[in-house]
Amino acid sequence: MDLNDKVAVITGGASGLGRATAEMVIKNGGKVAIFDLNEDLASQTATELGSSAAPFVANVTEEESVATAVERVMEKFGAIHINVNCAGIGAAARTIGRDGPLPLQRFNFVIQVNLVGTFNTLRLCADAMQNNEPATDDGEKGVIINTASVAAFDGQIGQAAYAASKAGVAGMTLPIARDLARSGIRVCTIAPGIFETPMMAGAPDRVRDPLIEMTQFPKRLGNAPEYALLARQIIENPYLNGETIRLDASIRMSAK
Repeated sequence: MDLNDKVAVITGGASGLGRATAEMVIKNGGKVAIFDLNEDLASQTATELGSSAAPFVANVTEEESVATAVERVMEKFGAIHINVNCAGIGAAARTIGRDGPLPLQRFNFVIQVNLVGTFNTLRLCADAMQNNEPATDDGEKGVIINTASVAAFDGQIGQAAYAASKAGVAGMTLPIARDLARSGIRVCTIAPGIFETPMMAGAPDRVRDPLIEMTQFPKRLGNAPEYALLARQIIENPYLNGETIRLDASIRMSAK
């Protein structure tokens, strides 16, 4: 799909991987709907990105919140062609810690944001996409990109909730691609390694250095524009579908 004049809904679009993806879409002639829970940050980001971006407050865990935001996107831009789901949270806690078993509420919260929030958004965007005129000779009407993590495959100690949520995102990729095939919508997932994002910004060297050591090449953390570059390649390559792609400098995380 050619990005020119296409509309992308990006969750978590006000910062990190989401913002880098928004910048990439606009640079290539598209328009961006920034979905974020932080209203001030979403508005600030949209202002900085210019007239091709618009902010929308959305809580991905709430059906009505996302449905309302999608309706407003349709009113402003008239269509949704691309959905990139970057909204997510990280949480570390052992199954049994010093204070006893991991509270079920904390486990559920991570699942709700990372897994349910992704599905909630993509299903509503897909419903809008299926009404698009085909953008390619193959009849393509939309592209959905989800964000998992290498933790889905080799999660570390304390990552039970996070790894489970991201494994769920990877696991639903192929079934959803199959579900949406008849609507001309492709679905892929990016599983990033450790990236330079706001989530990592405050991490001390004792946390960052071992993670860098686990990478093979290049020997560093990933940069958000590299995520955006892969998102662009997925959008533009019509034969990529139903796939989870690791973007991780060949990192394989140790237990801790």
